[in-house]
Amino acid sequence: MSIFSRFFPFLRPYVSQMVGAGLMVMGVAALNLSLILLAGKLWDIVTVQRDVDLMTQTIVIFLGIAVAQSGLAMGQSYVTTRLSQHIMADFRTSLFEHLQQLSLNFFAKRRTGEIISRLMNDVGVIQTLVTETPIDSAKHVVTFIGGIAFLLYMNWTLCLLILLLLPALVLVARLFGKRLKALSTNIQDQTAALTTLIEEVISGIRVVKSFVQTSREHSRFGVALQTLVGMTLRRAAILSVFIPTITLLTFIMAGTVMWYGGKQVIDASMTPGDLFAFVLFAGILIGPFGSAARLFSQIKEAQGAMQRVFELLDTKPEVTDHPQAVVLPTVQGHVKFSGVSFAYDPRQPVLSDLSFEIQPGELVALVGPTGAGKSTIANLLHRFYDPTDGNISVDGLDLREVTLDSLYRQIALVPQETILFGDTIFENIRYGRETASEADVIQASQAANAHDFITGLPDGYHTILGEKGVNLSGGQRQRLAIARAIIKDPRLLILDEATSALDSESELLVQQALSRLFTGRTTLVIAHRLTTIQEANKILVLNKGVIVESGTHASLLQQEGLYRHLYTLRMAEELDGTIKEQDKDA
Repeated sequence: MSIFSRFFPFLRPYVSQMVGAGLMVMGVAALNLSLILLAGKLWDIVTVQRDVDLMTQTIVIFLGIAVAQSGLAMGQSYVTTRLSQHIMADFRTSLFEHLQQLSLNFFAKRRTGEIISRLMNDVGVIQTLVTETPIDSAKHVVTFIGGIAFLLYMNWTLCLLILLLLPALVLVARLFGKRLKALSTNIQDQTAALTTLIEEVISGIRVVKSFVQTSREHSRFGVALQTLVGMTLRRAAILSVFIPTITLLTFIMAGTVMWYGGKQVIDASMTPGDLFAFVLFAGILIGPFGSAARLFSQIKEAQGAMQRVFELLDTKPEVTDHPQAVVLPTVQGHVKFSGVSFAYDPRQPVLSDLSFEIQPGELVALVGPTGAGKSTIANLLHRFYDPTDGNISVDGLDLREVTLDSLYRQIALVPQETILFGDTIFENIRYGRETASEADVIQASQAANAHDFITGLPDGYHTILGEKGVNLSGGQRQRLAIARAIIKDPRLLILDEATSALDSESELLVQQALSRLFTGRTTLVIAHRLTTIQEANKILVLNKGVIVESGTHASLLQQEGLYRHLYTLRMAEELDGTIKEQDKDA
């Protein structure tokens, strides 16, 4: 299947409108031809017949046709632009919707800037070719066919001279086409790389400044930009030869017409008006020829862009609903991992034959050294990934047998790095439940110990947050995340090291909020600070993807195993941190 034919489904809803725009532009082309023909007649009237009344009538007709042509051209221009915008809006919407359906593994392997570049830059390259170019091509087709027909009718020998140049035009296009396609694809790739670099530097600007790396990033940007400039200039160099060569061939055609036609006028076998019209007709054929040259280069450029965009559309989500998936009923909260193994990379297993249960309403904590697999368990329970082996069930239903939406509606994640959106605080909290009222939002904020600091802001709940909430402290952002989870009222709750980066005061406020959030829910907690999980019903200690210990805080301390070792180390770290805070305050 042609890469361009894959775009047809997006054009199908607008076919009738495109046909209408095409007919309008063909009408414009036909009126242009009639104006040229009338101009030739007018020339004979002035130079040969010398009839003032006939000249006046002809000019009135000429102006009437010109007015009609202008009105039709204005309507066609607006309709074409409107069509182009609607078609590409549909395409971008479809691409954006598809991106949101892809699994987490896709985004883990791709850079954000590259994805944005494909969504915006590549689609922009496609826009002109698939929406405006077909309509403009209809105009050039009418101009070319009509012009050739008039030329054959007026003087077939002169017309044949023009047609002899066509093979040369085709040969030139073929010679330049392959190189243009390769360069255009490379330019799109380099544009995506540059966009990615910009996105990374802007999102990480605090790190860049803190490590005094602005010069390094400036240098990286300069190298990437110069690479892009070099590629663009190479393409421009080819086009600077390609299009003028096409134009030169058309001027050779025009010169041939003027020489041969002028000779016939001198021999009295052709009128001056016919020669004038013939030259005009031959001149407007430069438009279709030049357009064909530009279209050829645009096609090669768009081929690369389409391949990149459709590569995204061809990517299938790894985690999907089973055809017979059922809606997950209201969850009681019994979670069971049975022989679960998982690996992001087959060469490096993360979890091995993992089995455990969480009873309804229980608070279960996961602890272990970095890389033990704690966050992976949270990702699997949330079904961001599916196990390599084994199964995970909720209330006896395998997660792969229920619809993703019905699972996600009953589960909430409070991550270590709080994600907030560039909207108001009110809308960020209500993100957990769009139908929530203002009273619901305030109640959730109070439960999350966030209401006081929110009302202390200049615009209160209507304060616009900066990107990712950078104008708030870590504790404030975390409490907003908890409020968002509270307002969702999930049956299953996952906390991924939600207090690891907080100071003691913020941690106390967050812990109070979490205590309210835990009530009546099955909760899985991944904790860095072991003091935060002492009240857990059960603690699972992981090491290298397996559970090495299990029990309560008190029982695990008595075993003198990994948990006690970690607890001793963390207590020492926290005690050291407390002393430093006190010294700082003093």
